[in-house]
Amino acid sequence: MKSLLKLTAAATVSLSALLAAGAASASSFAIRSGQSAEGLGMAYAGAASGGIGMGSMAWNPATITMFPGRNSQWNFTYVYANASYDPTSTTRLAPPFAPLGTPNPIQNGTGNIGGDGAFIPASYSAWQLTDRFWIGLTTGAPYGLRSKPDNQINAGQVYSRSAKVQTINVSPTIGYQVNDWISVGAALQVQYFNASLKTAATPAPTSAPVIIEGDTIDFGYRFGVNLTPFKGTTVGLAYRSAVRQTLTGSLRTPLGGQPVKASLNLPDSVVFGLSQEINDQWQVHAGVEWTNWSRFRNIPIVSTWTGRPATSLNFQYDDAWYFSAGAEYKYSRDLTLRAGIGYELSAVNDRNRTLFISDNDRLWLSAGGSYQVTDKLKLDVGYTYIHVKEASVSYTGTHPQQSAVIYTAEAKPYIHIVSAALTYRWDNPVETIPVRPVVRKN
Repeated sequence: MKSLLKLTAAATVSLSALLAAGAASASSFAIRSGQSAEGLGMAYAGAASGGIGMGSMAWNPATITMFPGRNSQWNFTYVYANASYDPTSTTRLAPPFAPLGTPNPIQNGTGNIGGDGAFIPASYSAWQLTDRFWIGLTTGAPYGLRSKPDNQINAGQVYSRSAKVQTINVSPTIGYQVNDWISVGAALQVQYFNASLKTAATPAPTSAPVIIEGDTIDFGYRFGVNLTPFKGTTVGLAYRSAVRQTLTGSLRTPLGGQPVKASLNLPDSVVFGLSQEINDQWQVHAGVEWTNWSRFRNIPIVSTWTGRPATSLNFQYDDAWYFSAGAEYKYSRDLTLRAGIGYELSAVNDRNRTLFISDNDRLWLSAGGSYQVTDKLKLDVGYTYIHVKEASVSYTGTHPQQSAVIYTAEAKPYIHIVSAALTYRWDNPVETIPVRPVVRKN
């Protein structure tokens, strides 16, 4: 057992300390794309049913039982998001800064808010202890955002100068194969969350910033079930709990700083997946994911000196849905090709969109492949282009985060994502503890 624990540490800890941030590739500041290169190449179709390899453990812990022996996987993903908010009307000031309708001294747009993009890591390990019991560990970044306008002095600077959200999620996982057709699994989520938001205190070009920042470590869980009702058919259903992140940090304004705290109710989600083997060469996959973003609404920023709100962040999000379908073709014994398509109904709309995030409903177009280098080593690559619907902001009096600047603008966002992964099997495949046949191709 001691040697097994050493092996676990060596196989999984290497990625957990890397920077986990990036322009969001799922609804709001969620990150779906960083979880798996194999999944990225198929728009994450069949994620809950084991259709995307070891990355499925991030959605459904019961899929750990689909990987016999002792396995680890390391994923490296680069996300590049491009969006620029250009004003669609004259930006005006409102009381108390000036008489109603006074033109803003700044009228320019934001420039690209995505910066140079970001790298996102994820890793998975699964160890079969008996013919029915597995343990494992996943690390990843389920949330992240890096938003920094090229034009730090812009017409909407009182609403956004920069935003950064970083997370690291470490999840010890167990799985149990009840019989030949049903497996169950559970995982504990240990999640570090760090956030920093910066705005301008006034519309003036020389305005000092207002900065809110804080961090925390909190907990959640995942559980799921994986079914094989017929040979070649796998069905998965899983639940990810909400995580209540209780941040402590500071609020800094031109008048001084003070310690603050805030509670963020990150959403829970339910995911369904189906994987079907057509023949020796073809497999098809499908998935549906619901995310309870409507719990993410008003966030008071409370002064720890007075116990009263010093300010607040108002999001008023809706629930999000994601639908995906994909297919795999086994070109040869070692090479598998895949492609997928997905569509997401975003939590963000024209009523609640902010300058921090150019989010809207989005279309995923994905392709990728796997190559079995040796009996123990596999290489995966994936690419996705995300077309985001035109995103408009309207700070005209009814926006949840309305300030004293009347501002409307529009962006035409798009996202490129590339990912690569290495999967290594630590034991000798011929020594594997016997398990039920599975859908996945190794």
